[in-house]
Amino acid sequence: MDIIHKIGRRKTAVARVYISEGKGNITVNKRTLEDYFSTATLQYKVKQPFALTNTVDNYDVKVNVYGGGITGQAEAVRLALSRALCEIEAENREFLKPEGLLTRDPRMVERKKFGQKKARKKFQFSKR
Repeated sequence: MDIIHKIGRRKTAVARVYISEGKGNITVNKRTLEDYFSTATLQYKVKQPFALTNTVDNYDVKVNVYGGGITGQAEAVRLALSRALCEIEAENREFLKPEGLLTRDPRMVERKKFGQKKARKKFQFSKR
């Protein structure tokens, strides 16, 4: 098996994943997974596709991720890993699809409108 390259996106975060056979090492932006995603919740999100397909220590993963916040980046990595696992083995799709890991979340931040404080919030109207 050669290296498989997939892309995942979430909000404004973009993750490029390179997956190959190995011992389960995950490198994110040249740092370890535990170093980059410090909380257990984010580490769980990244490892979720491997847990559902029972391939926890079968692949080495190299990730380049940029943009957005730390949660959006973790979810972008999760989407890219899910896509890569589906390309490796077509049967993985039936485990990942019901969990919603193959769906690109379309929700984005709504733009700020002029004459308003934020996207929906207005300036306070005061009558003296």
